[in-house]
Amino acid sequence: MSIAVGFVGPRLIEARRARGITAADLASMVQVSVQSLSKYENEHQTPRHETVDRLANTLGLPHQYFFRPYKANDSRPVFWRSKLSAHTSDLDRACVRLEWLKETVDYLGGFFDFPALTLLRLDVPCDPLKITSDFLEEAANAVRLEWNVRCGPLPDVLEKIEDSGVLVSRIHVRAEKVDAFSQWSDRCGIPFIMLSRDKASAARQRWDALHELAHILLHQQVTHDQLNNRATYKVLEKQADTFASFMLLPEHDFVDELYAPTLDGMLTLKERWGVSVGAMIMRCASLDLVDDFTAKRLWMNYTRRGWRKGEPFDGKMEKETPHLIRRSFEMLLEEEVQTLADIRNALPFPLDDLEEIADLEPGTLGAPVQTRAEPVLKAGIKTETSANVVRLFDKKG
Repeated sequence: MSIAVGFVGPRLIEARRARGITAADLASMVQVSVQSLSKYENEHQTPRHETVDRLANTLGLPHQYFFRPYKANDSRPVFWRSKLSAHTSDLDRACVRLEWLKETVDYLGGFFDFPALTLLRLDVPCDPLKITSDFLEEAANAVRLEWNVRCGPLPDVLEKIEDSGVLVSRIHVRAEKVDAFSQWSDRCGIPFIMLSRDKASAARQRWDALHELAHILLHQQVTHDQLNNRATYKVLEKQADTFASFMLLPEHDFVDELYAPTLDGMLTLKERWGVSVGAMIMRCASLDLVDDFTAKRLWMNYTRRGWRKGEPFDGKMEKETPHLIRRSFEMLLEEEVQTLADIRNALPFPLDDLEEIADLEPGTLGAPVQTRAEPVLKAGIKTETSANVVRLFDKKG
């Protein structure tokens, strides 16, 4: 077959990272040498169409994906939860979804105006290590005021964040150590937040979203070198957690409603405040409502009750969902501005990934919908069983 003119090498690198496959393994799967695969990726050699077909089938990507122009990644750092303990391959796999999200937003931007970026501008110290707890509390109070939430629990966090011009997506990270991540995109001119669908409860998702919002508001000027410094990274993560705590549990309102700093006392507030008991224990400790010994006892009892694996009401509380990207696709189809074929052609990504990034129901864009296997009655079983049923309430003629 002929040479695949127009093949884009960086797309192959991206696809391989999206699937978490090494170059050596992929080369073996598609029956080419590692050297040839490397040349394809670096664009020192162009594969034949039959090789591209094997790559597409192996990686589960449309053929045209490998001919889509590639845009270089943003220069600003990505803020990761648990970066120090996460596997590089897991971070790479998640980062590809962020790039696909940006390309999706580029496409949707040709049809829609998204909310203007109205994030509160804070007078953040140039040195992030000089950000104090008092500054974080003042920042949290200022954001709550900007959101017209003067007291009590925060309403829908994702709605407030999207209203501020930040785009949010939820994906299956499929990595134990990656909960959420965010980035200011110079290319798109807006920040993005990516949340994990894998294990986060509704309360944890709210916390994660506000943690990432802290990075967006407070750490815009942080450099790659600072973020790669282990000690600095830990300080930045602590600042983001503290900001999330101040946002979700403002001191006076929380203390007024907490009848006792016990596990059961905190559990009574969980649904109304949308905050985990674990987060409340930490907040009680920071407010000196409990001393170190009592806090330790609370955590011991928390573990003894099995709550580290899941707290009460986790399954009952409904997760908040992003709205803007999903609604954009729905409107394109409802108003017949674009067909499914148009969307697939413009965004040649795996359909299940695209539906997930957009928070669409599975199958909306044509991805196969997985259904569970069902048992099938053998022929004649239903008739034979029905004949032996005695009907107590049949009407007599």
